[in-house]
Amino acid sequence: MGSNEERSLTIEENETELKQIESTRSRFPCCIVWTPLPLLSWFFPCIGHIGICRDNGVILDFAGPNFVCVDNFAFGAPTRYLQLRKEQCCAFLDSPAQDPESESLQGGNGREATIWDDTLRKSTQEYQHQSYNILTCNCHSFVANCLNRLKFQTGNWNVVSVAVLIFMKGRFVSRLAILQTYLPFVIVLGLGLFFGGKVFLTYLFIFFCVLVGWFLLGTYCCKKLIHV
Repeated sequence: MGSNEERSLTIEENETELKQIESTRSRFPCCIVWTPLPLLSWFFPCIGHIGICRDNGVILDFAGPNFVCVDNFAFGAPTRYLQLRKEQCCAFLDSPAQDPESESLQGGNGREATIWDDTLRKSTQEYQHQSYNILTCNCHSFVANCLNRLKFQTGNWNVVSVAVLIFMKGRFVSRLAILQTYLPFVIVLGLGLFFGGKVFLTYLFIFFCVLVGWFLLGTYCCKKLIHV
């Protein structure tokens, strides 16, 4: 009995270590991660590439047709992250309970890690058979699908709500990450104002409105237009 408790305690301690974020190794346990996109983020710093991480911190991201990257974030190291709380995921409540002896050996954290990773695996398998389109089925679609399977905050996530979530609540990895996100935008904006003035701002605003309008329309009006 004592050895089982000791083993369970050791597992829980190891799980606690895994939950620590190690940005230098790109390990973000149970996090949503974000990084700027070349060119597009230079004009609109709120737009970027997004992924979701396994319990051990390995990043998964939908990066191309029938392709989910594993531990190789498509556009560079994450600059922003949001760690999700498992108690806000209803999938853990819905999963069948294990027998007491097995759960004692595995530990509560071990069971949660298994459920988390299995849920992400189902989304990964689905998107390995999905064509990629930045306007209709993209990295945000994949993350929204994962959150819905996890039933994070009861689910009903889409590409717009995922983008708002990481932009409003995401934390920057470092001060350098802040510069990496906003400095190109400041330079492009400065050059645009210098050479184009109000014309540049007008076209930038129109393009932004069209882009945002597309995703709002496809998400809330024509719900089958954007895949989740």
